[in-house]
Amino acid sequence: MNKPRNNTPVQPSAHRDNAREDAMDAAQGTAKKDVTVPTLGARGMLRWGWTQLTSMRTALMLLLLLAVAAVPGSIFPQRVQDAFAVATYIEDNPQLGPILDFFQFFDVYSSVWFSAIYLLLFISLIGCIIPRARKHYHQIVSPPPRTPRRLQRLPEYGAMEMAAGGPTPEQALADAEKVLKRRRYRVEVRRNDDGTGSVGAEKGYLREVGNIIFHVSLVGVLVFVALDAMFSYRGQKVLIEDEGFVNALVAYDNFYPGSWFDEEDLEPFSIRLDSFERTFDRQLFGGEPNPNYGQALDFVASLTVQDSPEDEPRQAELRVNEPLNLGGANVYLPGNGYAPVVTVRDGEGEVAFSGPVITRPDDGVYTSMMVIKAPDASPEQLGFVGLFLPTAHDTGEGLAVSIDPELGNPELHLNSYYGDLGLDDGIPQNVYVLDTEDLTELNSRESEAGGIVLAEGETQELPDGMGSIEFEGVQDYIALDIAYNPGTTWILVFSLTATAGLITSLFLRRRRAWVTVETIPGVAGTGSEEPAPGPDAKGSEHGRTLVRYGLLARGEDFRLRDENIALRTQFEKIWPVRPPEENNES
Repeated sequence: MNKPRNNTPVQPSAHRDNAREDAMDAAQGTAKKDVTVPTLGARGMLRWGWTQLTSMRTALMLLLLLAVAAVPGSIFPQRVQDAFAVATYIEDNPQLGPILDFFQFFDVYSSVWFSAIYLLLFISLIGCIIPRARKHYHQIVSPPPRTPRRLQRLPEYGAMEMAAGGPTPEQALADAEKVLKRRRYRVEVRRNDDGTGSVGAEKGYLREVGNIIFHVSLVGVLVFVALDAMFSYRGQKVLIEDEGFVNALVAYDNFYPGSWFDEEDLEPFSIRLDSFERTFDRQLFGGEPNPNYGQALDFVASLTVQDSPEDEPRQAELRVNEPLNLGGANVYLPGNGYAPVVTVRDGEGEVAFSGPVITRPDDGVYTSMMVIKAPDASPEQLGFVGLFLPTAHDTGEGLAVSIDPELGNPELHLNSYYGDLGLDDGIPQNVYVLDTEDLTELNSRESEAGGIVLAEGETQELPDGMGSIEFEGVQDYIALDIAYNPGTTWILVFSLTATAGLITSLFLRRRRAWVTVETIPGVAGTGSEEPAPGPDAKGSEHGRTLVRYGLLARGEDFRLRDENIALRTQFEKIWPVRPPEENNES
């Protein structure tokens, strides 16, 4: 008996798989031997590096790195702001200080590494913007995308069958075009030879425009921040009543120039302090002071200013948070105080110091620290440190305090010293600090001579024939902060445009819409009308118009359904749509 053909032995599947893998490995091995990977080359490396640098991911990383690199500038003192503080830090930290100075941690914002990050970020942003702007321009001038064949597959879809006597396909296309234009779509009508066709529409181009504006504005902010840092300057000047100031480098008490600042760029305006008025809260409730009694309400400095040597002097008022603009620079009023007028005579009866002394208020009642240095005194240099009290009140315990910020009973309470003040060594000193470590005490509360207590118009002799000190009167002073920032206005402009661009890119959505118009053929029969069972069926009378529409969003758009409803509402207002009930009855 013959054996059936289907009983022929068959190779197991595992063996077939192994054989197939061996064949593939052999083929791949042969291919690997034959294929030679091309070298990238210098040009290819440059193109790859440029692609990586101009990617948005790199720009974001550089922006984060720039923020991190700016942190040391707020931790360590900066040489451009306070060279004395930097020198003190290096002296106090002999091991760490020189290392930080070598890596430019005391010149962060002008350092090589910070400038490199800043420049790379600038190049990266420009490299991101130009291709995106070019691509978006081509999208704007190109027509809307072609109409899909099956609108039913879109996220939002609708269909409407026109009732008897409805619009022709040509009229339906024209109506759809008008509706979409009213919805701010950019529209293109695509007509067929038989009158049917479709409408392609797209809107939301401002979303990408806002994104580009945001990045362009960010570049603008970076540019003008850099220009502002290079060409700006800032200085402080203490101006005593009846004293003048000319905007010259030597006239400032402190001056912080930009990296490319030129002294010739200073506009020669001048300021003179005529008077200064303080207004304090003096309101009483039932004859008793209110809780805010004595607090400052307003400060007004009456000035005589001259914008240039050729201009006529004019009167101006300077208030807190109301700066004056002179020569392109803003003049602010950050502080004020009292300047007691003092005359110090040495042991030989000669005047060693005479004039107003700037005091530093420490509280709301203007209890002020004051320091007097008389390096020209003979036979020994003299120094004084203590308090100025605008309205002194004796507490009965040998101490006096100020009880009011206005000049009610001004007094000086000082300690005196003699010796080497250290001013002849050429080392800068703080004018508000007197180092008494190497000085010999003359007057203090603990000494036999007691401390110096002077009312206005009084004079006190110093022990051991070292001289005398006289309290002649009190003048007002103001502290001026003069800042020239040429890029501030443009930084504000670009910051506002960046905010506007960001809001636009966040709240606008890119949407596409298509409307197709077709004619549904009728069904041959006895002559009775047999409507189609639905908008997707074919069986209505000849000439019936069917309109389909679909919506698609680029990215997530939770309001796409609302757009669908709005479009259908507009269509139903102008077209006699066949109701669903009529289709169901048929």
